[in-house]
Amino acid sequence: MIWKRPKPTCSSKFKPNGSTTSMISTDKAFVFLFLFIAANIASAADYPPAVEADYTIHNFKFASGETLPELRIHYRTFGKIDKDDQGKTRNAILIMHGTTGSGAQFIRPEFAGELFGKDQPLDATKFFILPDGIGHGKSSKPSDALHAKFPRYGYVDMVEAQYRLLTDGLGVNHAQLVMGTSMGGMHSWLWGESHPDFMDALMPLASLPTQISGRNRAWRRMIIDAIRNDPAWSGGEYKTQPPSLRTAAEMLWFMSSNSVLRQKEAPTLAKTDEVLDKFVDQIVKADDANDVLYALEASRDYDPGPNLEKIRAPLLAINSADDLINPPELGILEREIKRVPHGRALVIPLSDKTRGHGSHTIASLWKDELVKLLKDSQK
Repeated sequence: MIWKRPKPTCSSKFKPNGSTTSMISTDKAFVFLFLFIAANIASAADYPPAVEADYTIHNFKFASGETLPELRIHYRTFGKIDKDDQGKTRNAILIMHGTTGSGAQFIRPEFAGELFGKDQPLDATKFFILPDGIGHGKSSKPSDALHAKFPRYGYVDMVEAQYRLLTDGLGVNHAQLVMGTSMGGMHSWLWGESHPDFMDALMPLASLPTQISGRNRAWRRMIIDAIRNDPAWSGGEYKTQPPSLRTAAEMLWFMSSNSVLRQKEAPTLAKTDEVLDKFVDQIVKADDANDVLYALEASRDYDPGPNLEKIRAPLLAINSADDLINPPELGILEREIKRVPHGRALVIPLSDKTRGHGSHTIASLWKDELVKLLKDSQK
């Protein structure tokens, strides 16, 4: 059977248990490279600036059995906590980033400009939490000092640290919405299973509710092997970034967008080399091989499949048809969403406005569906 890409029209198919899978059209574009975040942040915006801070978890025990005396979780917030007469938090929204990214990726025009302004879906006069996951951003990570002696963290550890930040650090006992992109999308599935009563709604973007496998595992494994087998890696104790970090960046460029856009950006051999070299050079200057290695290895314990029925909150999963990492032709999302009691799935069709895997941060593509989810979850 040959899978054919859907036409950019709207259709819907209802599932027996109330779950649905449908296709939505797109309406606005912004070029985005999904895994590594550019440094330029919008300076002018119609929402209040984020407040940044750190929360330290003492003697954090990882699932591996390792312990870190002080685990620093960096986060950003907007607005103030609002609690009802019973002390329940009413306005918290948790937004989680992708692999090797940080919460800073959401303070960008294509995301914040569409969602955080006055009267927009996630009006920033409310309270938001945008944490940097373990090993990412300004949170504790291998490159701080421990290098390859840093504890082997996984997605389960990252979700637990986020939960501790919210409950112990910020006094948040309930969330109106838990959402995330790519790795953050995968964390959203885990949140729904491990803390099913914590949120009113869930929205994982650019992810699949199944163990990392097939091509998704293979490209991660290629980067992991390239770094670990690089003599210059020196067991993680290198003085300068090993050449394998360039290999990692090249693979990330290859996987992060769709073929149509890449051909448009790089229509000749010379232009392709130019574009690829520029992307790789930026990554090598900004990132660290150990941090990248750990971030990719962290997905090894991700497997929400066995517990999807435990998710109680309304869940809307959004992927894009041109996502090389989560290709719709696998049929995984359509199959597994049937097991989520209040689950619904959308696949954004390929268009000149989608950006492959990076479509997850182009909020104009799915903003209307977010509004519907929030409205339905408050009924």
